[in-house]
Amino acid sequence: MLVGNARAVDALMRVKSNLDSGIFQAVQQAAITALRGPQDCVGEHNSIYQRRRDRMVEVLNRIGLKVRVPKASLYIWARIPPGFTSISFASRLLDETGVVVTPGTGYGQWGEGYIRLSITVPDAQMEKGLARLAQWQSKGGI
Repeated sequence: MLVGNARAVDALMRVKSNLDSGIFQAVQQAAITALRGPQDCVGEHNSIYQRRRDRMVEVLNRIGLKVRVPKASLYIWARIPPGFTSISFASRLLDETGVVVTPGTGYGQWGEGYIRLSITVPDAQMEKGLARLAQWQSKGGI
């Protein structure tokens, strides 16, 4: 609770509302503008993400990680092989391939046994990472 000069209280409330009391107002205004604007890019973006998702799922399943096709997400959850924790497997991928994935335990206890990969990276970067994983697997990585 705050009591005091009305101008000072108003100034503090504007600062707080942008720091710790919700989403930064400029971001909210940008979102409103985007939602009220043209929507033709949404289908195009969805197609890009679907193509990336399908490609990543294909490669990950081929190299032996179990992946279900997500219905709507910017992330892929892949089941890791037995004998690893999500942290040890993520570390091994980083050390042996240079590919960064997120250990599932970063999202709570139910994430153990999984790694998370993002489909938000540019196509060329994603393909480079997938190629490294496939090459690693062909040399006995998994």
